[in-house]
Amino acid sequence: MEVVEPNDGELTADFSRHMIAGYERGRSEAGYNATYFRSMLAEIGPVATAKKLLASPTVSDGFASLWERGRLDLTVEALVLDPRFETLFDLDELNIARRRLEQFDYSA
Repeated sequence: MEVVEPNDGELTADFSRHMIAGYERGRSEAGYNATYFRSMLAEIGPVATAKKLLASPTVSDGFASLWERGRLDLTVEALVLDPRFETLFDLDELNIARRRLEQFDYSA
C-alpha cells in the first residue's frame, strides 16, 4: 500500500526537515541511532511516519529509548504538538501525542 503525503508543500517540507533533524539530534545528543525510524522516513515520508507511530496502541521503542535518555523533546509526539505543524494532524492524533507525553511527565 502506497502512502501519500498531504499536499501542504512548504509545511510538509519543513516538518520533514525537523523530523530528520530530530533523528540526527537523537543520534548525536542522546546516543540513540533510530535506524527503523530513519527507514520509515525514507519509505513512507515524515507525516505518514508520524501518523503510523501515533496509530500504534503503545509508545514506540524509540519513544521509550528517548525517555530513558531524558530526551522526550526529540520524540515524534513532541514535534507533532509543535504549533507550526499541528494542522498536519487531526485532533485524535494530537490528543494521543499529548497524552503519551503527559504519561511520562513531559509537558508539551
